[in-house]
Amino acid sequence: GAHVLDLCVDYVGRDGVPDVIEVVDRWATQSTLPIVLDSTEVEVVEAGLLRLGGRAVINSVNLEDGRNKADVLLPMARRYGAAVIVLAIDEEGQARTADWKVDVCRRVADIAIDEYGLEPHDLVFDCLTFPLGSGQEDLRGDAAETIEAIRRVKQEIPGCHTTLGVSNVSFGLSPAARQVLNSVFLHEAVEAGLDSAIVHASKILPLSRIDDEALAIATDLVWDRRGSAGTSEAATEQGDGYDPLHALMAFFDGVEGPMSSGPDLSELPLEERLAKRIVDGNRDGLTDDLDEAMGVGMPPLTIINEHLLSGMATVGELFASGDMQLPFVLQSAETMKTAVAHLEPHMEEGEGSASAKGRVVLATVKGDVHDIGKNLVDIILRNNGYETFNIGIKQSIDQILTAATDKHADAIGMSGLLVKSTVVMKDNLEEMNTRGIDTPVLLGGAALTRGYVEEDLRELYDGAVFYCKDAFEGLRVLDEVVPKRRAGEALPTELTAVQERPTRSRPTRAAEPPARDAEGRPRSDVARLDADAVPSPPFWGSRVVRGISLDDVWPLLNEVALFRNQWGFGKGTDQSPEDYQRMLEDEARPVLREWIARAKAEQLLVPEVVYGYLPANGDGDDVVIWSPDAPGTEEVARLTFPRQDRGRFLCIADFLAPVGEGHAGQNGVDVLPVHCVTVGTRISQVAQELFAEDRYQDYLYAHGFGVEMAEALAELWHKRIREELGIDGEDGETAKELFRQGYRGSRYSFGYAACPDLEMQEVLDDLLGFDQIGVEVTDEHMLNPEQSTSAIVAHHPEAKYFNAR
Repeated sequence: GAHVLDLCVDYVGRDGVPDVIEVVDRWATQSTLPIVLDSTEVEVVEAGLLRLGGRAVINSVNLEDGRNKADVLLPMARRYGAAVIVLAIDEEGQARTADWKVDVCRRVADIAIDEYGLEPHDLVFDCLTFPLGSGQEDLRGDAAETIEAIRRVKQEIPGCHTTLGVSNVSFGLSPAARQVLNSVFLHEAVEAGLDSAIVHASKILPLSRIDDEALAIATDLVWDRRGSAGTSEAATEQGDGYDPLHALMAFFDGVEGPMSSGPDLSELPLEERLAKRIVDGNRDGLTDDLDEAMGVGMPPLTIINEHLLSGMATVGELFASGDMQLPFVLQSAETMKTAVAHLEPHMEEGEGSASAKGRVVLATVKGDVHDIGKNLVDIILRNNGYETFNIGIKQSIDQILTAATDKHADAIGMSGLLVKSTVVMKDNLEEMNTRGIDTPVLLGGAALTRGYVEEDLRELYDGAVFYCKDAFEGLRVLDEVVPKRRAGEALPTELTAVQERPTRSRPTRAAEPPARDAEGRPRSDVARLDADAVPSPPFWGSRVVRGISLDDVWPLLNEVALFRNQWGFGKGTDQSPEDYQRMLEDEARPVLREWIARAKAEQLLVPEVVYGYLPANGDGDDVVIWSPDAPGTEEVARLTFPRQDRGRFLCIADFLAPVGEGHAGQNGVDVLPVHCVTVGTRISQVAQELFAEDRYQDYLYAHGFGVEMAEALAELWHKRIREELGIDGEDGETAKELFRQGYRGSRYSFGYAACPDLEMQEVLDDLLGFDQIGVEVTDEHMLNPEQSTSAIVAHHPEAKYFNAR
């Protein structure tokens, strides 16, 4: 579950530059996460930055040798668009007090922002901490100083980020004590404004699962509360002799693992036991407890509404306070689902619990095909007592309002991933005003911001509208809004205050001047190919291909993307490579074989392709596409791509021969391969059926399998194109040395870094006719079905993936 990967190749006696090139070239295509280049050698850092197409992070800058390192790495960060981790170290050493730490961070910030033009958000400050377990008197206050430094750095350098190596605070203690102290220290640091942490995620506990006494002692240790200042029972008993370090060591003396909060489940009354099972996500013995409750005359509906939902309410409170993280919340939701499923057969016909709290219509707005986030909201609301009506993706305002009317909805939830979906949401609210509808609306999605919803849209809409950053904020909003609406009371206009962040005056970041061609237009240093190096296409125009065997497609599945990213095998674990491979063989690959067999037997996937070769040329930042019937003379379309404003100033148009410099005998034109592939709609239907049946694991498998099989089909057809152009596997091993992927050229899909404009899907659709294989471009320029992808292909040997900024 990591968000960033730190890469270090430094090794005594080795030149790190060849090593970082080898490793980064692999990771740049195998990992979707940002890479932190961690090296003391400037040359190693720059070699890595040259090969990472996305936004990288440099680890690290400090003032240990004065400005020497800062004056080299900070301008490098600006040149390559990288962020920088800044350590609170100066000429006198690692900063110890909050004042000292903040002073070092401010000095580096002034250099980075005022002298080198970086933005505050490019800077990630590590205030550092020392171990509390050594017992050294001069170290006892270091954790508190670090927390205070984090708070002040966030205040005094607005817009910056912070990070921290959490586990250093507990070095030297037993594993059980370390887990508790790390968890408490992380919680306190997050409360102070910590943005990220270097931490073993599986060894962090939510505070709700830590024994109350252990929690109090660890908190006393973090804040150095000795004697009468202590808050634990041990402090009360020991008085002035209380030392939280000694108390923590004594508490965990002989303990192999962390102690959970409160008494053993078997010691609790039945009602409390049921609620605690939900809070802890504990399904072992759950059905026995439910049967016992019904056996003593407790109605199933009472069990759900009074005891299980009480547990889910506690889960919501713990999540809101930061004492429980998302993985634990989902574990609780799974337990709730299991409990309700066990109780439902024992309910009277027509009896239900969900409608008691409220009825909510959920939809992904028109033109947007993404539904994973919306479905997560559905899961959380249903497991917290709401009746949800999840009407799906690409829903127009008419469809949403019809559902809201038919279901007598208390609220409407609209979701969307795309920036343009936020415009659709605004249009929807205006239409609701026109129709005189004031149903409360909850809005969520990656492109939304709290300010846009709570300032712009709240002022626009005649009803109540709320921003929900996640499913749990949506739950809190509904818990406050629905009772008031049902009681006929006035709804609150605002539930979550907008946090105004102060701004720091800084110079405008100017782009570097681009290189220019003979006509004064921006261009890069991409080499022009000789005429005989431009391949000849097997045909001009487009063709449709059907009847593709799944046995040709599935071998090209990206197993890393499927097993780890889509299905989650191995995420958040510290398995050895051998153990991980063993788990894949025992668990993941059998699931894959099952889905491949099922896809063949039930025709879940129907691979189809429309592809072709178009005569084209580069023209500045444009790709000019000519009529296949009149190459070089009749322009039929033009694609405009962004150009980098630093680095090599790359633009996709640079990978095609400029007008008049193409293949001899082809009217001076180059060739632009294009394709659209799909595996059909059936797999999407099956995934939705599984979701509707609450089979969340199988839903996850089906969705991920369909997505990655579409990507495998795209890879297969890219290979087919290279073969038809005669550029596949040039010179065998030599190709692997020359080209990162082991072949020449690159495939670009709209919406990604080098070609972010999704509207160009329309142009490609006009040229190829996606409808020939059952694919449509939505109003928001997405492809439907979701398991489809389109691309343009650049055959140029220098074509690579890059960010256009």
